Amino acid sequence: MHQTQIFLSFFRIGMLGYGGGPASIPLVHKEVVEKNKWLTDDDFSDILAMANTLPGPINTKMAGYIGFRVAGYTGMINALLASIIPTIILMIVLLTTLASFKDQPWVQGMTKAVLPVVGVMLAVLTWDFFDKSKKGLGWMAAAILIIISFLTIGLLGIHPGFIIAILLAAAIIKKDKPKPAQEKGGEAS
Repeated sequence: MHQTQIFLSFFRIGMLGYGGGPASIPLVHKEVVEKNKWLTDDDFSDILAMANTLPGPINTKMAGYIGFRVAGYTGMINALLASIIPTIILMIVLLTTLASFKDQPWVQGMTKAVLPVVGVMLAVLTWDFFDKSKKGLGWMAAAILIIISFLTIGLLGIHPGFIIAILLAAAIIKKDKPKPAQEKGGEAS
């Protein structure tokens, strides 16, 4: 049963993820976290962060890992095939068909109309991530990380993988300091 669900979920993502990796991330979240409940939101965030640090298409990286996590090596192969088969089919069919219609206004309008929808999907997912980060870190720490990320990624053009790698290294290096034991009795004023 898992293999069929894995295949159908990643096949749907491949078919509907028009616009590449960023457009497919909200679809993966919907299928994997909300619909099938294979991962928690925190697990998904961790996988997304790690997938962003590695080279290659994000959809296949996430499909492979999630398929492996749900059903081992066969789940991994299943999810990978399910995520690339729609692309192969659509590339052959659409490129041969649309090539003859590429200058038509309806084709250009179709491709332009998809962009706002993808933008809204990414904005909703971004808000969900921000909401979860403020619960885990607090408003101030989350806001500071967002501002620093915006400055380094958006304005300075530093690759997000470097920022994620630095944050992962900082989390590994940082040792939780033990909280001082509360003294029994009253403190002197």
